[in-house]
Amino acid sequence: MTLRVGLLGTGGIGARHADAVAKIDGMELVACCGRDPQGTTGFAKPRGAVAYTDFSTMMDRERLDLLIVALPPFAHSGQVEAVARAGVHLLVEKPIALDMEKAASMVSATTNVVAACGFMYRFGAAVERWDALRASGKTGRIAHFSGSFHCNALHAPWWRDRSKSGGQMVEQLIHIVDLARSNLGMPRSVFASATRFGHADTEGYSAEDISAMILTYDNGAMATLHASNMAIPGRWAKSWQIVGEAMTGQFADWNKAELTATAREGESETIAGTVDPFVAQLQDFQAAIRDNRAPRVPLRDGADTLRIVLAAQRSADEKREIML
Repeated sequence: MTLRVGLLGTGGIGARHADAVAKIDGMELVACCGRDPQGTTGFAKPRGAVAYTDFSTMMDRERLDLLIVALPPFAHSGQVEAVARAGVHLLVEKPIALDMEKAASMVSATTNVVAACGFMYRFGAAVERWDALRASGKTGRIAHFSGSFHCNALHAPWWRDRSKSGGQMVEQLIHIVDLARSNLGMPRSVFASATRFGHADTEGYSAEDISAMILTYDNGAMATLHASNMAIPGRWAKSWQIVGEAMTGQFADWNKAELTATAREGESETIAGTVDPFVAQLQDFQAAIRDNRAPRVPLRDGADTLRIVLAAQRSADEKREIML
């Protein structure tokens, strides 16, 4: 069975998803929907897909099995719920919303379809290996997670507008926060600080460009995360370290890590994978549909991680710890 795939949103992330679909046997990109007629046609035609600028028209005319939603977070206006009611499976890019009410609506509406959140970091070779070791008990309990996301770019106008993107913690650092949550679970509390240090005079820039947060857990574990949009231009530097009772993982990215055993009986590993996480994510989704199971990163994970970064945003605004 070949899955007929539609794409809502034809920006940079939409292109990554479209290219991933092209690499997978049993998937075919048949339709793309974007705002700009010329740009959407230029995106869709080389990929053998039909271009649309009206979402409802695309859904009426195309017989889709899966819709990939690659919209900016502010642009969600009931599309996910409508697609789910039509029985079409969904992969929704993070962040899935800018408030918990909308996120909860999406999760509730998708209970009868396969619905995933686009946290593709989880599909890297190094992340998968660590998760396997953790599941087997070889890492011991996780005590501390630290991670960062640093870049230096003006991005799109909507990204610079906090009311549309949520800011860097919500739109970018959320990937690293999701890794912390997948290792440690939901925190007890969040404390964050954020400033617009280098872009205070940049027109239209209302997002933070420096931030840090601390997550605390009932069992005494902690996570520390930080981000900036003032680092090296042209580089997207993200890294993290996970400290377990019996092993520490130092991750250069989702594919590369040093996993060092700290218990006497443990073995250390160097991971240098080449996995395309966008492809691996869609392959898992394909298998979930085939096997009638939940995807590895269900849409509810998108809501749970969103809750953390929204609490961090609130903490930074109100300059106080937020209890979860």
